[in-house]
Amino acid sequence: MTDVLPAWSEAFTGPTRDHLVRAAAPGSLDRAEVFGDADGRGVTVAVVDSGVDGAHPAVAGRLVRRLRVEVDGDDAVVLDDPGVEDLVGHGTACAGIIAAVAPAVEIVSIRVLGADNRGKGRAVAEAIDWAVVNGIAVVNLSLSSRSEAMFGSFHDLADRAYFANTLLVCAANNVPGPSYPSLFAAVLSVAAHDVRDPDVWFYNPSPPVEFGAYGLDVDVAWRDGGRIRATGNSFAAPHLAGQAARLRSRYPGATPFEIKALLAATASDPR
Repeated sequence: MTDVLPAWSEAFTGPTRDHLVRAAAPGSLDRAEVFGDADGRGVTVAVVDSGVDGAHPAVAGRLVRRLRVEVDGDDAVVLDDPGVEDLVGHGTACAGIIAAVAPAVEIVSIRVLGADNRGKGRAVAEAIDWAVVNGIAVVNLSLSSRSEAMFGSFHDLADRAYFANTLLVCAANNVPGPSYPSLFAAVLSVAAHDVRDPDVWFYNPSPPVEFGAYGLDVDVAWRDGGRIRATGNSFAAPHLAGQAARLRSRYPGATPFEIKALLAATASDPR
């Protein structure tokens, strides 16, 4: 499979954006008309990551619940995690971007990463399952699993989420090698571009990812109330998770397919 389909993405920078121009594109929609003044109100976004610092000014009180996934052998369970915020800063960075794009969203943090910014694929799968069962509208996954043993589980979860109306927004892998669930067509996959504008996103007609969003040298929130400059597909994904939340706020009945179609139809011109 991986010999046919690439599993990671380099950033959309400079000349590499040339191939994003489609000769027979179906047309575009007026972004202002499509989005209106939607700000994410009424929409919950789950941030599956290292936790979220709810007191950080960038999150601005949008965090409504903190959970963690506890793994014991083959068993995993989602538990409330009231005493722990962000062990790394990575989750706070993603939550801060989402809140900046869609300032009225509610955010649920599902912590699956430890202080070393690493976690088990089983924990990520359990977090996605919880989000689907609980009807979460958008799930931001600025992480991935490289476990081949988890391929089937993630494929099933991606399809379940798609048909349950939970949109999975997944950062593409930053380095060569397969990772899940960003490879699956049921998710909204995102890689980074270098245009310093959170309102610029590109639609990509070729694998391995569908969209490019701002992800190089981004000023992001971090743990303990701080901010850093960071680069990676991790920081591109929450830009589109925020835009997806805005669309779900304006069109509550829209399916993941329709949200992806609207984002493609309102994408920026790469020329």
